[in-house]
Amino acid sequence: MNASPLVTARKLSRVFNLGGERVQAVRDVNLDVLAGQLVIITGRSGSGKTTLLNLLAGLDRPTSGSVCIQAQDTCNLTDQQLVQLRRKEIGFVFQSFGLMPLLSAYENVELPLRIAGWKRKERERRTEECLDLVGLGRRANHRPYELSGGERQRVALARAIAHRPCLIFADEPTGELDTTTGAAILALLRQIVEEEEVGIVVVTHDISATKVATVTHRMSDGALVE
Repeated sequence: MNASPLVTARKLSRVFNLGGERVQAVRDVNLDVLAGQLVIITGRSGSGKTTLLNLLAGLDRPTSGSVCIQAQDTCNLTDQQLVQLRRKEIGFVFQSFGLMPLLSAYENVELPLRIAGWKRKERERRTEECLDLVGLGRRANHRPYELSGGERQRVALARAIAHRPCLIFADEPTGELDTTTGAAILALLRQIVEEEEVGIVVVTHDISATKVATVTHRMSDGALVE
């Protein structure tokens, strides 16, 4: 397994100007994420967790500091280069699942592979592999409205890993799930880290997520604190 960081953040800060007021959402964050790590970042609402995730994933640009993904400084990339980097190297999981409602579980997972130009047999093999990994092989032909919240999040996880990214970012992945289902999703994230050898960053207010973490950070007022 590669020991060099998949993501390196140094002195990372993000300032917003809201109604003439300067708000520092992220302040001087230093963070490394390695392959095989499940990094949990906890904190209350408004602590800056989602802003930090967006910076790490190249969805937003920092006011100061740097983010490197696979040794590429995202601040030096064009918007189009960032899009290509995310398509190739990054998977996303959201609180609201973000599935296409008219597509089956299988089609939702296959879609990013189709967009990326994978050949049909490779798409079929990888889609089935990912659905089996999340325990939904038998539900492949069901549409999102026919699935429970936990099952929909499992489809979202399968989709996130389908194109073999090195990194997965998850924003409150248990936010719309009950405690038992949320715990199962967190355990599945740990399993994916181990089997797919990816790095996963989860931002959450759910303190129980720390039980499955490789590394835990707490965020307060935009800073990572001990």
